[in-house]
Amino acid sequence: MLGLIKTKKQVVTRFDVVRLWGQDDAGWNFVGSDGATGGLLLIWDESVFKKNNCYKGERWLCVEGILIKNNYNCAIFLVYGAHNRDAKLQVWEELSYMAGLCQVSNCYMGDFNEIMHVEERQGTDVLPRSAEEFRSWVQDMHLVDLPLTNRKFTWFRGRSCSRIDRALVSVEWLEEFPGTRICGGPRGLSDHCPVILEHARQRVGPRPFRSLDSWFTHEGFLSFVKEEWRGLGEMPLTDKLKALTIPLGNWHKTNFGDMDKKIMRFEEEIKKIDDLVSNGVYDGTMEARRKALVTCCERWYVRKEVHWKQMSRSRHAKEMDKNTRYFHNLASARRRNNRIDTLLINGRLVRNQARIKIAAGSCFG
Repeated sequence: MLGLIKTKKQVVTRFDVVRLWGQDDAGWNFVGSDGATGGLLLIWDESVFKKNNCYKGERWLCVEGILIKNNYNCAIFLVYGAHNRDAKLQVWEELSYMAGLCQVSNCYMGDFNEIMHVEERQGTDVLPRSAEEFRSWVQDMHLVDLPLTNRKFTWFRGRSCSRIDRALVSVEWLEEFPGTRICGGPRGLSDHCPVILEHARQRVGPRPFRSLDSWFTHEGFLSFVKEEWRGLGEMPLTDKLKALTIPLGNWHKTNFGDMDKKIMRFEEEIKKIDDLVSNGVYDGTMEARRKALVTCCERWYVRKEVHWKQMSRSRHAKEMDKNTRYFHNLASARRRNNRIDTLLINGRLVRNQARIKIAAGSCFG
């Protein structure tokens, strides 16, 4: 799918689409420009995406349909953000309404004309009010702002540069396409870099040893580690850590596997006691059992929150909705951003993963 912003065309014809797309098998829709200002155009391969509905606003274009290969219902939004605060708020409100109307997985792409963090604008140390409101809107919509993998800014003019072009996807989108990521293309003569959304499934090398903060909330964790560590005898540290991963994985599965099911069981037991009390059945033993169940349930809620906060590495964890699916997919986005796709070796850009591994190993070997 191809999205173009600021087409400066009041009407887009099939001739225009074929000239851009290269062949006559494309579906398309557009929002006309206001004179020489604005204009939006979405083009897609009809063998890949089947359009069901199309909705338009002055600064956005939505195509709802089905990704044929996956039989997946979704809505693709192309957005050209407003420049003043009141107009921006109106665009966010319209997009929220459309998300409720479509009731499917969403992907928002385009020039949002707004930053979300101070480091996304060169020379800025205070976040403007409109940026705070934009970030709140993204969080309220449970959208994940996909990180750019190969550049910091997407808009340049003189010494000014900002990251205002982005892709936002719903939690459901990332659950269906966990390999979704974006990169910036060459800017050419434009002020903006094109944003390329791609879906890639790649596994690069073994995972590093990692301890989870939630483990330390378990009363038997430290004694378990000490016993396992002593049993490994005299081995190099790296070999010990590698050997420890297997018993740690088994311990984690036994003690922390299916946290949601554990919480659900405690909640069901609490509800049974509440139902008995509602029917007039009550004694001191029942009250003591209820307090014990509540304490255990609270402990598992804390463990679950600690686990996903660590996985997400969210800089704004205190401000965000403590929604596990949101944090899980934010963690997935972070892992994608940490992957090295290209490396400059002896003046040449190398994309071969085997060569990248060898070059990285030679630096630390």
